[in-house]
Amino acid sequence: MVLLGRQTELVRHRGPGRRAFWGLTGAAVALAATAGALAVGAYGERPPWGTDIAYEAGYLQGNRVRHHDMTGERVRDLLAGGCARREAAGLGGPKATHDPAAWVAGCLDGAAGRPSRHQGLAY
Repeated sequence: MVLLGRQTELVRHRGPGRRAFWGLTGAAVALAATAGALAVGAYGERPPWGTDIAYEAGYLQGNRVRHHDMTGERVRDLLAGGCARREAAGLGGPKATHDPAAWVAGCLDGAAGRPSRHQGLAY
């Protein structure tokens, strides 16, 4: 920094004291830990957007089956209850456990070729 006319003078800007700085830092850490504990207590192992995750996982599963099925037999099976059977057998994967009904709905939408209900910026 250039000080015109005072080249030999040091300028010091004081910040908060050490006690205030560490006190505020401790309070911020305690607040973040409390917010995290409340979020874990409210949702447990399931994320807050678990329904969206389950739907999209089912949609991708049904969509992949539809695109790779040459004869159409597997798609007919999915639409005739195959999605629910797959989920009940545990073939939906860990994402289906967040909301099994949403996973089945997504699987049916993907198998039928309908667009995902989560398309666009504000779905």
